[in-house]
Amino acid sequence: MIQTTIAPGVTLRCCRDTRFKQGGFSFQLARPMRREEAAKNALLPTVLLRGTNRCPDLRAVTQRLDELYGGAVSPLVRRVGDYQTTGLYCGFMDDRFALPGDQVFAPMLEFLRELLLDSPKENGTFLPDFVESEKKNLISTIESDRNDKRVYTITRLLRNMCAGDSFGVPRLGDTEDVAAITPEDLTRHYEDILRTSPIELFYVGSAPEEEVEAAAKALIAGLPRRPEKLPAQTGFTPGSRGDYTQTMDVAQGKLCMGFITPITNRDPEMPAMQVCNVVLGGGMTSKLFQNVREKMSLCYSIDSTYYGAKGILLANAGIDFDKETVTRQEILNQLAACQAGDITEGEMTAAKEAVASSLRAVLDSPGSIESFHSTAALSGMGLTREEYLRAVERVEAADVVRCARSLKLHSTYFLKGESL
Repeated sequence: MIQTTIAPGVTLRCCRDTRFKQGGFSFQLARPMRREEAAKNALLPTVLLRGTNRCPDLRAVTQRLDELYGGAVSPLVRRVGDYQTTGLYCGFMDDRFALPGDQVFAPMLEFLRELLLDSPKENGTFLPDFVESEKKNLISTIESDRNDKRVYTITRLLRNMCAGDSFGVPRLGDTEDVAAITPEDLTRHYEDILRTSPIELFYVGSAPEEEVEAAAKALIAGLPRRPEKLPAQTGFTPGSRGDYTQTMDVAQGKLCMGFITPITNRDPEMPAMQVCNVVLGGGMTSKLFQNVREKMSLCYSIDSTYYGAKGILLANAGIDFDKETVTRQEILNQLAACQAGDITEGEMTAAKEAVASSLRAVLDSPGSIESFHSTAALSGMGLTREEYLRAVERVEAADVVRCARSLKLHSTYFLKGESL
């Protein structure tokens, strides 16, 4: 992969790969994660995709993409540690497979520029119909998380334990913030972030770097720019601890336990921390799954997730309401086993292979390549995929023990039924 600064505050990363018939290109504006703008950043890409002056509706946009050999453009909204990104991702046929004399990549970027800079306006602002329609869609998406009780419980715990940290702000913002957005607000916000935000561009495909750079420069040509540097990523900001319980009409309880560690993506021990997470609860061979679920039958589901950008590990379990206390204690017991070095060779082998397999799978598609490298760069991870893979292969049980000992319980959240 080649990284180039093609203009002040504009970074282009090129991954030349001839294995795919499809190419990929992403345009992202990188922002500090803030509640006051999270919803606007989440709404923007969908409004931009509603049309341009030349393609004034979704049907015309679809027809234009059909002309580009069935290309696709989708909204791209990410949360990476202290940052939120907003933008668009393009998928398109690689030029090698177009008819003789046809091009796809350059016209696709021309259309991307059109989507970004030539939205139809009314009195100088985004069309109210577009904004209101996409607000409803975004609110519906946010509210759908409430129906997935596992996601809901994780979100509630992160809000509480990260009350003093930007990581507690939901990736898509809050419904009340979405509802308050006006076309005027959104237009002013877009003009501001287009001028001041670092721009992250990523290309995957067979085109030479020089050709990609020329097309990328044409994409941003003439933009009024006064880029502001993003603050550095930070680890978890300590806040008030707590054990929270909520009652809701649910058939199954959801227990989420939040642990913190100083080990983040910027730490040399991050690969070992990833292996530690898998040993603890990151798969069917993990201690949580094999012991808490299979041997003790305390839960219907259980797993753990490590958020490396922040140094947070969450253990999640779906349980009967009356199993909260014993399940909570057994999760702590399994962590204590890791901290004491009670890790078998089989657990280590399975965990390392699981992490390595996920890293090898990065190369499976242009989208996964873009996602891994873009997220890694924004999170501050200093390892390439190959270096990361070699580091995982070197992880030993003693490294996992050291990482496990760094984990401290911070807060918990239990969602239970109304009968208790």
